[in-house]
Amino acid sequence: MTSIDPAVASVLDNRPANDDSEEDNLLESLENDPALDSFREQRIQQLHEELARAKHLRNQEHGHYTETNNEKALMDIVNTGAMVSVVHFFRSDFHRCGIMDAHLDTLAQLHFDTRFLRINVDKAPFLVTKLKVQVLPCVIAFRQGVSIDRIIGFEGLGYSDDTFSTKDLERRLMNSGALVREKLMETHSRGNRPGSGEYGTRNEPSRVDNGEDDWD
Repeated sequence: MTSIDPAVASVLDNRPANDDSEEDNLLESLENDPALDSFREQRIQQLHEELARAKHLRNQEHGHYTETNNEKALMDIVNTGAMVSVVHFFRSDFHRCGIMDAHLDTLAQLHFDTRFLRINVDKAPFLVTKLKVQVLPCVIAFRQGVSIDRIIGFEGLGYSDDTFSTKDLERRLMNSGALVREKLMETHSRGNRPGSGEYGTRNEPSRVDNGEDDWD
């Protein structure tokens, strides 16, 4: 993907998720940039192109956190072109999977370049075996069908195994190449964190077979 001018990126990233503001309003925000100079036309053209691209991707179900119960459909999406996909293997009765869902839903609305999907492990026996999914939640990022990152439980996301924010997850996925650039403000690094407050007390990652390492 072509590099985006910082001024254009700021206008795009600071509008509400899935906001369909008229292009004129965004252009006005861009033109109010005191640094706008000889690059005016290039920036305006790039903003036009990015808005059109975002609309096109949204029409292809980008910008949404989508659940599928069809392994074949999921594999078709994951293997499509140069697209990057982030897939959450979950079970609805696992509390930690619900926490991960909330973070991924937020990121899906901001990062149009990446598809965000979820599939219940009970509906995906072939993929669970092939990908050796043993601990839930399990989030795997793919590029052209090849895994580029795997998050097991909440491992490696925050200051401890059970403490992380949406910003922490965004940074992890960006560092692995699953996201184009950081879009969340630093304020998202605080606030509701799993392991405290409404999320209850800390607990160990949930194993899909209630105790054993292997799915079988």
